[in-house]
Amino acid sequence: MRNPQLTSDGKLKHLLTIDGLPRNILNQILDTAESFVGVAEREVKKVPLLRGKTVCNIFFENSTRTRTTFEIAAKRLSADVINLNVNTSSQAKGETIMDTIDNLTAMHADMFVIRHAQSGAAHFIAQHVEPHIHVINAGDGRHAHPTQGLLDVFTVRRYKPDMHNLRVAIIGDVLHSRVARSEIHALTTLGVPEVRVIAPKTLLPAHVEKLGVHVYHDMKEGLKDVDVIMMLRLQNERMNGALLPSAQEYFKCFGLTQEKLAYAKPDAIVMHPGPMNRGVEIDSAVADGSQSVILPQVTYGIAVRMAVMSILAGNS
Repeated sequence: MRNPQLTSDGKLKHLLTIDGLPRNILNQILDTAESFVGVAEREVKKVPLLRGKTVCNIFFENSTRTRTTFEIAAKRLSADVINLNVNTSSQAKGETIMDTIDNLTAMHADMFVIRHAQSGAAHFIAQHVEPHIHVINAGDGRHAHPTQGLLDVFTVRRYKPDMHNLRVAIIGDVLHSRVARSEIHALTTLGVPEVRVIAPKTLLPAHVEKLGVHVYHDMKEGLKDVDVIMMLRLQNERMNGALLPSAQEYFKCFGLTQEKLAYAKPDAIVMHPGPMNRGVEIDSAVADGSQSVILPQVTYGIAVRMAVMSILAGNS
């Protein structure tokens, strides 16, 4: 069955999930992003690739980094940008998602960036939009967050260029994390030989090993000889019931401190997709320390999102 994200000749039409995308598409996005990193250093931070195009950011969930970086990325590509505040839109009056999309399409929107609490929302929209319109999934439920996964592997590639000789550990609330799923698919597709997940059993999906990861429940064992550490936020808003004794107990066992960081390689980098809960997943001394690349992740997110939008627009 043909991948709904790709055109009949194998080009990117929508970005809905990293799962199932071929390595050449991922490398195309990462290589294109590399060319956009320098745009931020120019006096005029713009290129004309999306001039005359309209990008609609439609966020049904709260977001700071993702929505803002998509807006900055679109504007740096010279697009017109509409940010739809769903809480004050006709959605609040009972309008369906597709009625909202159809109305924006009637206003000649060219690209939709969608965040939604329901898994599959972006896929549903992509199935129903007109052929010339592109859809980017900016996070759907627990399912996927492809641009975050891409910007994370872009960051890894910048600091650790030899992707075929890395050990990567993803730590924390894997069960509720769409970011973790996207990161795992991206890392394994790009040939990273060992991806580990470290978490209590209550915060791991059933049969997580089928994603191609090694499972650990102990930080000392799981971080041994690791090159890259990706911390995840505890997603309390998605948790039903008591999956943890307490935040303090979690930090004691799975929070990243300087002491636990020492289990990894001395030159290991520390990442976090944000927002961070300091003192819960990560200690401030680590988050702000010399091995942290958390703020560069945000910066690179703009270049990666520019790359995705420019590639999609070029495949119209």
